[in-house]
Formats: sequence, C-alpha cells, structure tokens
Amino acid sequence: MGSDPVSLANQMSSLPNNREVWRIAAPMMLSNISVPLLGMVDTGVTGHLEDARYLAAVAIGSAIFGFIFFGFNFLRMGTTGITAQRFGADDREGLKVALGQALIVSFAIALIIIVFQMPIADLSMGLLGADSLVVGHAYEYFYIRIWSAPATLANFVLIGWFLGLQNARVPLYIVLVINLTNIVLDLFFVLVLNMDVDGVAAASVIAEIAGLVVGLFFAFKLLKTDSGPFPVSKLTSLGEYKAFFAVNAHLLVRTMALIFTFFFVTAAGARMGAMILAANAVLMNLMSLMSFALDGLAHAAEALVGKAVGRKDLAALKQSVTLTLRWSLYFALGFCLFFFVAGPVLIRLLTDIEDVVAVTLVYLPWMTIMPLIAFWSYLYDGVFVGATRSREMRNIMLVSTFLVFIPAWFLTQSLGNHGLWLALTLFLGSRGLGMHYYYKTRVVNLTLAP
Repeated sequence: MGSDPVSLANQMSSLPNNREVWRIAAPMMLSNISVPLLGMVDTGVTGHLEDARYLAAVAIGSAIFGFIFFGFNFLRMGTTGITAQRFGADDREGLKVALGQALIVSFAIALIIIVFQMPIADLSMGLLGADSLVVGHAYEYFYIRIWSAPATLANFVLIGWFLGLQNARVPLYIVLVINLTNIVLDLFFVLVLNMDVDGVAAASVIAEIAGLVVGLFFAFKLLKTDSGPFPVSKLTSLGEYKAFFAVNAHLLVRTMALIFTFFFVTAAGARMGAMILAANAVLMNLMSLMSFALDGLAHAAEALVGKAVGRKDLAALKQSVTLTLRWSLYFALGFCLFFFVAGPVLIRLLTDIEDVVAVTLVYLPWMTIMPLIAFWSYLYDGVFVGATRSREMRNIMLVSTFLVFIPAWFLTQSLGNHGLWLALTLFLGSRGLGMHYYYKTRVVNLTLAP
C-alpha cells in the first residue's frame, strides 16, 4: 500500500502546510490576544483609580481565579486532544461523547467550587499574605467573580471541542464575545457607574455567561446536522469516563503545578510590598500578551498533531511540529523587539501611578528576553496535548516546578524581585528543554503505537 501512487499522493496532499497552520492559528491568536487585552483593561481601569490598593486587589483576585479556573484548564486541553484524534479517525460517536462527558465534568467541578467558596477564599488570601486593606477589596472581588465558575469551565470545554474539530472560528467568536463584553462592562461599571473592584468582577461574570450562550448555540447547530443517536449511556456510566480521566488526570496535576508557580510569583511579590506586587501585575500583563499570542500557534499544533495521530500519519505529525515551531520562533523574536522598544509606553498605558511605573521599569529587561526562553514550552504544550501525552507533560512540569523554580528562588532571594524573575525564566527554559528532549527521544516513536 505504501508504494501505491494514489495512496502516496493522498498522503502527500494530507501533509499540513503554512496555510493550514494559519487557518487555525490566526483566529486563535486573535481570540487569545483579547484575553491579555482584557487583563490590561482590568489593570488600566483600576490602575487609574486614586489608590494602588484597587490595582493590587484585582491582581490578587485575578491570581486566585487564575489558580482556580486555569487549574481546570485540562478541560480544554484534554477535550482538544481527544476530539482531534477522534476527528482524525472519523469517529462521530466519539466526538459527541467527548463533548458530553467534558461538559458534565465541568459543571460538577463548578458546583464544588461554589459550595466551598468560603474556605477557598480564606485559604487563598492566607497564602498570599497581602496587606489587610488590599485583602478586603480582594474578598469583595472574589465573592462576585466566583459565580462565573459554571460558564467559565463550560467555555473551556466548548473551545477545546471546536478546536479539536479543526474549527478555530467558533472559539474566536466565544472568546471575543467574552472579552469584548467584559471590556465594555469594565469601562461602564468603573468609569460611568463609579464602581471599583466589584464592577470589574461583575463584568467578568456577565461576560462568561454571554460567551457560553454563543458556544452552546454553535454546538447545538452542529450536532443537529448529524442524524445519528446521541450516546447517552456513555455519559451516565462512570466506567465510560476511563479514557477521559486517563488523559485529564495527568493534565490536572500538570496545570496545578503551572498555576502554583505563577501563584507563587504573585504571593512572593505581595510579601515584598504593594509596589512590587503592582509592578509584577503590570509585567504579567505583558507576559500574558506574549503567551496568549504564541498559544495561537500551540493551538494549531494541538489540532494538527491530534488529527495526525488519529490518522496514524507520522509524516503529518512531524510536519505539523516543524511548521508551528518555526513560526513560533519568528513571533518570539518579534516580541523581544516589541518589548524592548515599546515596553515603557505600554507600562504607562497600564498605570499612571509614578511609583509603580518607576518600579516596573527596573524589571522590564526580563520581558525583553522572556519570549525566546518561553516559546519552546508553549509550542510543545500544544504538541503534547494533540498527542495526548499528558503523563510526560506532568513529569516535565513537576520537575521544572519543584526541582528548578523553587530551588532557584530560594537560592536567589538576596536578589529580591530580580531573583523571582530569574527563577521564573529558568522554570520556563527547563520546561522547553525537557519537552524538546521527550519529543525527540520518545514521543514521536510512541505516539502512533497501537
């Protein structure tokens, strides 16, 4: 069969090219960039209020929900990998099962979060150890924002499912509706209604619900085109969730370790004072702009690699990685130049509190080198998700967190906030190196095994 000319032609035509990469990456970049832009608006509207405590409170609240919600980002990643492979294998029933199971799990998790919101809030605030006046505003933000949990987690699932179907347009619609609604309501609640952190939190809740409505609309519309029965029995039997949990249990541990690291950065900054906390919040917005943009290419890798694995097409898998890695390098170099040239301007757009600006500028050089260190790990996340190699992702993340980041921070505490950023840089670099090693030595050979 391998020597059949028609078969060979079909194989060659199935290899991904730059156009196919950008068909997925471009919409995802647009949608992803809107996420840090929202963060910049949150930072901007509170950063221009009369007291830096509002900015610090939103930074703390956002960090907590980053830990809570993105700790369950496996709902998106796992759904993308499973769906992409079933799409490549033309398993239509499996596509329905992937969506239904992930939505059920997402709503169950959201219910648990809401039920235990008080102890979660107390534990989070205690771990951060920020100024008591800042914590008061952070609590206010928390108890409003928590009600976005069901919509937020369901949106993770819907975005992952459509991405696995090689459809980047619907995720774009969902994310744009969420973030544009959030931005408009941020400005309206804070600047027009004179609300503060409560307005920022309420805007997030309403926006997530709006995004869920959009996602469900397109999901139901697509499901109506398939006349086959919906496999209800595979949604009600716990035994049918074995494949789902096999992939996602490792992703959960991996994601919790990742968010722990960024939570640790926020907590360590909080213990250095409100100014360092605020400055790091501004820099994290710049880092988010970079990471969410580069994640657009990682999402393309997820979809294309997953499709190749589903078809057991090793050539397509390797081509997908080569193309997306090359484009990621180009964008990383662009971000290095962008932060070097425009960094001071961006900082002043985010806050006009001169003390915060001055402190942030001291640590800006870290952002000019970060893209070249970080892009490897972002892109390989997409490759490993598409290949559903979640065990390897977990192992690399745990090593990078507890054997690189934590020791590096404790060894460089004398450097203050510079030591914190050095530890974070080493963490990202070790993740990239570890995943590159795994890919070259193990993943390619094992991914397509029966």
